[in-house]
Amino acid sequence: MIKLVVTDLDGTLLRSDHKFNGEDMVSLCRLGEMGIIRAIATGRSPFSASTVLPDDFPIDYLLFSSGAGIMRWSDKSIIHANQLSPEVVQYVIALLVEMHADFMVHEPIPLNHCFHYHSSGKLNSDFERRISLYKDYSQPLITGVPFPGPASQVLAVLPNDIERFNAISKKLNGVQVIRATSPLDGKSIWLEIFPEGVSKSGGIQWLCSYIGGIQPRNLLALGNDYNDIDMLNLAGEAFVVSNAPSELKDKFQVVPVNDEAGFSHAVKRVLKID
Repeated sequence: MIKLVVTDLDGTLLRSDHKFNGEDMVSLCRLGEMGIIRAIATGRSPFSASTVLPDDFPIDYLLFSSGAGIMRWSDKSIIHANQLSPEVVQYVIALLVEMHADFMVHEPIPLNHCFHYHSSGKLNSDFERRISLYKDYSQPLITGVPFPGPASQVLAVLPNDIERFNAISKKLNGVQVIRATSPLDGKSIWLEIFPEGVSKSGGIQWLCSYIGGIQPRNLLALGNDYNDIDMLNLAGEAFVVSNAPSELKDKFQVVPVNDEAGFSHAVKRVLKID
C-alpha cells in the first residue's frame, strides 16, 4: 500500500520548458484526495524551488538541497535542517583549493541560496553561469581567511569527467558526497558535499519517522539522475523517466520522459487510478 509518493523536480516532474504537465497536476491532486502524502525531493534550495513552484502547488513536503532540509509546504515552515560545522567547512575548502576545483560554499539554511565562490582560474562555463544566475546572492571567497561559520553545503562544479569526480571524492572524509548532473548545461558534474548522512533517502527516512506509520515498502519514488539513486533504492516502487541515464534505466522501472507526464504514468501504473 503506497502512503508516500516522492518525485524529483528538474528533469522529472518539471518539463524542459520549466512548466508542469496538466496531467501530472491532476495526478498530484488525486493523490491528495486519496490521503497519500506527496513530496518533492530536489537539489534546489527553497529560494530556487520557489521560482518554479507556486505557493499553492499540490504537495505536502519539499525535501530541498538533496535532503539537507525539509519544508512543510502548507505553511512553508522548515521542520528539519542540517549543516556542516565550521571546522569541516575549513577542511573542505582547503582540500578543494589544493585540488584546483571551482566551488561554492553555501550559507546555512534557510539562506542557502547565498554563497561564496572560488575559481581555480581555468575556463568553466557552467561555474560562471551559476555565478551569473546568483549574482545578487554571491561573492568571492577570500582564501587564507577562515570561513566565518557553518555552511549548508559545498558544491564543486567539475567537467564531465568521472575520474576527476572520483579522485576528489576519495580524498573527502567525514562528509556525504553526492553526484549530480548540472541542470544548467546538462553535462557538467556537480560534486555536492553535505554533512554525513544527508541524502534524499536520508531526508525521506526522517520524514517517514516524523509522519509515522510509513515504511520503505509504502514509498513510490521517481527520479532521473545519479543523486536520485539512493532514494530509488529505498522505495518499494521505484521509477525513472526515459530521459534518465542508461545505467539508471537498466536498474529501475521506466516511464515516459518528463515532458510526457512520466510522473502520472508511474502513479497510475502502481495505484491503478484514472
